[in-house]
Amino acid sequence: MALRATRLSARYAAQSVLPAGRGFTTLDLHVRFVRAVTEAVSRLRTEAHVTHAGNRTVTAEGRIVGPDGKVYATGTTSCLVLKMEQ
Repeated sequence: MALRATRLSARYAAQSVLPAGRGFTTLDLHVRFVRAVTEAVSRLRTEAHVTHAGNRTVTAEGRIVGPDGKVYATGTTSCLVLKMEQ
């Protein structure tokens, strides 16, 4: 769950800065698990932002945070920008 949520939040951030007609593929993905998610954790949220948006690559960071502000996982991704065929 944490891996998927971190990956998706960073990918959605990367997609948000691309112009129409552009897509991307993942070049690399790093996820670091900081603490275990137990049944006592009632809710988690993901946060992500783009750290670089160039013509050929986009990089983004994401993290999973609990209701008390504790970080459960962090992740970074680099994406290759592609021109989509019409």
